[in-house]
Amino acid sequence: MKLATYKDGSRDGQLIVVSRDLSTAHYASGIANRLQQVLDDWNFMSPQLQDLYDTLNHGKPRHAFSFDPKQCMAPLPRAYQWADGSAYINHVELVRQARGAEMPPSFYTDPLMYQGGSDDFLGACNDVVCASESFGIDFEAEVAVITGDVRMGATPEQALDGIRLVMLANDVSLRHLIPGELGKGFGFLQSKPATAFSPVAVTLDEFTTGGESAWDKGRLNLMLQSTWNGRKVGRCDAGPEMTFHFGQLISHLCKTRNVRAGSIVGSGTVSNKDWSRGYSCIAEKRAIETIQGGKATTDFMKYGDTIHIEMKGRDGLSVFGAIEQEIAPPPLVVGQS
Repeated sequence: MKLATYKDGSRDGQLIVVSRDLSTAHYASGIANRLQQVLDDWNFMSPQLQDLYDTLNHGKPRHAFSFDPKQCMAPLPRAYQWADGSAYINHVELVRQARGAEMPPSFYTDPLMYQGGSDDFLGACNDVVCASESFGIDFEAEVAVITGDVRMGATPEQALDGIRLVMLANDVSLRHLIPGELGKGFGFLQSKPATAFSPVAVTLDEFTTGGESAWDKGRLNLMLQSTWNGRKVGRCDAGPEMTFHFGQLISHLCKTRNVRAGSIVGSGTVSNKDWSRGYSCIAEKRAIETIQGGKATTDFMKYGDTIHIEMKGRDGLSVFGAIEQEIAPPPLVVGQS
């Protein structure tokens, strides 16, 4: 099934069920008002939502309405936890090679992960508001999962059972702020503003077409498309080159603590060794330019730039809807010129 959260003037929005083709929707208020309620009581509430979803796809619910992605908040507008991995080692290799840094052997066996802000996510069509273009504004096209409860010490295989929903993410990075923060030895903070997520989050069964599933043991074997200012810059395969699958990422996260329902785990920038597939973030494009020609020539994003991130299923239909954002300056404060 496909779930989304509509704006209703509150911080947490209103849960809706969305049809498979993303054309119509129905409020889930008769079952649950918020997605977090469903995640907390998944076994009881998800079958009821599935029934509503089936009716929406095959029948004519009395109160169905046209689905509008612009009315969506993030599927989970604020979460108990947002932990983003770097599961595509090719991306790490390129960035480090461009700056002449060695790849520590542990990077191939132990996932990289940081904990980001989870109190203020962006909807798929919200502007990316940034105080200055000089910060080096970059998009990062990713896949992410929302979990149920996963106990401390869970194996990767056990962790896979904790995945409830999948969605896309634009994990915005401010590249010119990153070196100073990492130089302190304490990780990202100001360089990682609010993350945006796709209009809908979907259950794993949605990836099955014609008896075959694009979901394969924690990897999603579909193409992630990134379009910057109307030009397609990336068509990257999210599956085969994902060094650490989602079960491994979640297991890494819960090595020393429980992971509770409503936690979000990201894949990191989707990246392929075949450079002809393009890129899912500008930093990778700049790394390739440096490796090939000695310097980066592609600038980071400017005010007015747009980014479109989308993934289509094997049937050619959009799976999650599209992330469509514009880079914008902060609004002027009254009395400011």
